[in-house]
Amino acid sequence: MTLPDCDFVAVAQARFDALANYQVTLRSTSAGAGAEPVEVFYGYRKPGFVRMDFVRPHAGATLVFNPESGKVALWPFGIGTFPRLTLSPDNPMIQSPQGHRVDESDIGALLAKVHELRQHGDTQVVGTGTLGSCTAAHVIVTGRPGHAASGVSRYELWFDSSHGLPVKVVSEGESREPIETVLMENLRIDVPESQLRPFG
Repeated sequence: MTLPDCDFVAVAQARFDALANYQVTLRSTSAGAGAEPVEVFYGYRKPGFVRMDFVRPHAGATLVFNPESGKVALWPFGIGTFPRLTLSPDNPMIQSPQGHRVDESDIGALLAKVHELRQHGDTQVVGTGTLGSCTAAHVIVTGRPGHAASGVSRYELWFDSSHGLPVKVVSEGESREPIETVLMENLRIDVPESQLRPFG
């Protein structure tokens, strides 16, 4: 199989469908004046549990989403400390400046948006290269004019050749204006239960 023939998005989707959990360090940089870099230690466990431990900003804060209750627990000063707030995932207080919700923050939700965009656009395999310590395939998904997925008209993605999941994502708007760059570092898949941070 030649590189352009490989459907890296489908491979990533199959890999995500097969995993039970993952942990990763997310580093996000948003466009716009005054936007603060975000660094989060992120944990995910099916069927949709999410834990986000913030390094910056809001150092020490922890968010946990429970798909069974549909609620987010927020500990502003660290899990297990006072106060503990219970919030809806659509509460603006816990959404990113781009409107990202904790219950729609996992790799599966990203891939769903990428798939939605490419149904109304084009997919280009640029090639492979080195990204940090890994070899990654660079893929660009561009929606046709007037088509966007959650405000994104173009995704640039880098898929790690060892596990097939994205390790870098750049999103752009319809005029190619940058929206956000996300790096996924130290991604661990199917972490033993004893090594997973608890989800509540």
